[in-house]
Amino acid sequence: MNTPLKQHLIDPEICIRCYTCEMTCPLGAIEHDDNNVVVNAELCNFCMDCIPVCPTGSIDEWRVVETPYTLEAQYQWEELPDQEELASPVDPAAGPEPEQEQDPIAALLAEAQKGAGGRAVAPMSAAKPTVNLYNLSHPVEAVVQGNYPLTQDPEHDVRHIILDFQGRPFPVLEGQSLGILAPGEDAQGKAHLPRLYSVSSPQDGERPGYHNVSLTVKREAQGVCSNYICDLKPGDRVNVTGPFGATFLMPVDHEARLLMICTGTGSAPMRAFTMARQRRVGPKDGGMVMFFGARTPESLPYFGPLNKLPETLLQKHLCYSRVEGGPRKYVQDRMLQARDLVAGMLQDSHTHVYICGLKEMEAGVEAAFAEIAQGFGANWPDLRDTLREAGRYHVETY
Repeated sequence: MNTPLKQHLIDPEICIRCYTCEMTCPLGAIEHDDNNVVVNAELCNFCMDCIPVCPTGSIDEWRVVETPYTLEAQYQWEELPDQEELASPVDPAAGPEPEQEQDPIAALLAEAQKGAGGRAVAPMSAAKPTVNLYNLSHPVEAVVQGNYPLTQDPEHDVRHIILDFQGRPFPVLEGQSLGILAPGEDAQGKAHLPRLYSVSSPQDGERPGYHNVSLTVKREAQGVCSNYICDLKPGDRVNVTGPFGATFLMPVDHEARLLMICTGTGSAPMRAFTMARQRRVGPKDGGMVMFFGARTPESLPYFGPLNKLPETLLQKHLCYSRVEGGPRKYVQDRMLQARDLVAGMLQDSHTHVYICGLKEMEAGVEAAFAEIAQGFGANWPDLRDTLREAGRYHVETY
């Protein structure tokens, strides 16, 4: 039996046949015919030069195989074969582990999505995301276009950062994240791992058609990366990895209703969803409801622009937990106050639920959902699992 090894492949369903990878490969390991672009396993040395230049991410595919797929077989594919069952372990000397440097990212996303109660599933109508186009070995350089304060609370400095990739492809969907590489080393003398930030702009860009990307970043007292980002100035250059995330995505279905629950910078993907739908439907009924929690109005990101959005587009339920002289109100409290609205959305087959923000919010939100579901005769864990398995329940908390 052959020793299993890694094989580099190209996804024929996503590849647009631009042949940029073939022109970039220094070894001539990539070739094409009238049907497919393929990788010669005998020549490929995993240099990864082809990864960042691919505009779709189709080049970033790998399979563990006992016998490499031949060029002839690859030319006939209409889709990638599934990973086959292997009887023997992978030989660590058989080549580099392409996913190895993505493992920290995968671990972060898995931890963030635990609150969904099971394996996350993308909406059925979501666009197919590009993931891992740029990695630790091959980041892409972006130029800072803007750095704007979003809050008026000096103890909660939140920034709106706009990045431009200077013509390099960075195809990101609403709901995805990217990684920022802070310069320097950690206490062990190793380079800092990427810090993930949800993209807060639509896929066509912060400015329509410009394909620039915005982030919502809170300065943390001991946060190496957050302080680095919050101190960036226009013209500064930063190294970026990603995009990441293949499930916390916006449905393309125009009839989809969005129930969004967030705190603090967890509003980033919700802003992307809202802007994307606003560009499509204008001030018409957007079918979106947001429960957004912060300490005070001064510490709530995008407070001004958010209040200017018409209720027909986005129905807003803002709540504050530290207003002087006022009661402490959390997102779960506002959900219970609007239980009829939430109950109606949970029973609507077009509703998609998104939860993003601090992990501490999960228990309160789950309890509110359970109480609301009980009111119309449903068991919340069962309903949650049904929604999740249908790609309609999404959680990312940190």
